[in-house]
Amino acid sequence: MIHAWGVTDKGAIRTQNQDGYYLDIPSEHLAVGVVCDGMGGAKAGNIASLIAVETFVDTLQGMQGGEEESGPPAVLRQAAAAANTAVFRRACADPDCRGMGTTMVAVLIVKQVAYLLNIGDSRAYHIDEAGITRLTRDHSVVEDMVARGDITPEEARTHPRKNLITRALGAEEQIRADLYEKQLKPGDFLLLCSDGLSNIVTDQEILYEVLHGGEISECCQRLLEITMSRGAPDNVTAVLFQIV
Repeated sequence: MIHAWGVTDKGAIRTQNQDGYYLDIPSEHLAVGVVCDGMGGAKAGNIASLIAVETFVDTLQGMQGGEEESGPPAVLRQAAAAANTAVFRRACADPDCRGMGTTMVAVLIVKQVAYLLNIGDSRAYHIDEAGITRLTRDHSVVEDMVARGDITPEEARTHPRKNLITRALGAEEQIRADLYEKQLKPGDFLLLCSDGLSNIVTDQEILYEVLHGGEISECCQRLLEITMSRGAPDNVTAVLFQIV
């Protein structure tokens, strides 16, 4: 069985929420979740994330029953590709949306396997009693700097270029996404979040709130409140899955 909760907020400074998310548990052994963090000016970022989430979900729903034939990774990739095309075409057609795009981190949980897709710097974490593990790799300038050894992960959190991403859904005609798989077991948690959370709340703080912070159904709200208490300079979105 799978339980899930989600929250999104514009944060303490931004006037508009350009994040978007969706979660659904169609059956006892099937769940889907997606988080998008839009970019592209005052109006376009919101449009990008909205189009991406809606197109991704509509495409997935239109393919129901097909995952057995093509496999969950292919289903994720096709849904993300459709979202990419929709955002890219709108950006090309509407001058107000020129250059817009969005991150996307998505998961399809089938039985006890999480199939993940990532573009940009929204993240997926696996959490259990043994600790917290980031499952996705950010497509960002600072992530590349960390990989080269130029800066430490701690320095990356406050680096002036931390918000510059190297890939975005809708920025190019063809999608460039990473795919991951993670075996799950009862007692495991999976968190999807935008960088508005992960830039402010540390991995260890996330781990504590999930495992020891109180009612699990209120965990996303607690993570949001921590972010708000620290000034929440960006939009904040979190989606949490529990395997029981």
